[in-house]
Amino acid sequence: MTISKIDLLNRKFSKKMWGYAPDEVDQVMQEVAEMLGAVAEERKSLLKKVKRVEFSMEEFRQRDETLRDTLMSTQKMVEDIKVGAQREAQLILDEARSKAESMVQQGHTRLAQLYEDIENLKRQRSQFEIQLRGLIETHMRMLSSDDPAESRLENLESKLKFMRKVE
Repeated sequence: MTISKIDLLNRKFSKKMWGYAPDEVDQVMQEVAEMLGAVAEERKSLLKKVKRVEFSMEEFRQRDETLRDTLMSTQKMVEDIKVGAQREAQLILDEARSKAESMVQQGHTRLAQLYEDIENLKRQRSQFEIQLRGLIETHMRMLSSDDPAESRLENLESKLKFMRKVE
């Protein structure tokens, strides 16, 4: 059973002959009532404070949970970004390797074509040299051969020179 400040203040004791002095009892009762009143007020104040603290604790728990969720989401996003970046880097590397292989293949093809062109040019050069030698030899034979028409022409030229001198 709880006794309030008002209960104590309204309480009256019976008077007996050899009993307690009513003034002292009243004074004690007044002090107890004051003390109980102060305790009740303090209790109310503490209960309010406890409610505020509990409310704050709940807010902190919610914030903590939100922060934890945010942190987890952020970590997952970072992981996803890392995985995506690694995938993209691998794709870039694969594409670069493919292009490099293609370029090397094109280089080999071009080199083979150049070697083939060089061989064709060497063959053409050899054929040209053979044809030129044949032509030169033919002309040399023609120059060195005694052509009767040529001899006759020379003979006529010398006679013409002689006649011009005589005249």
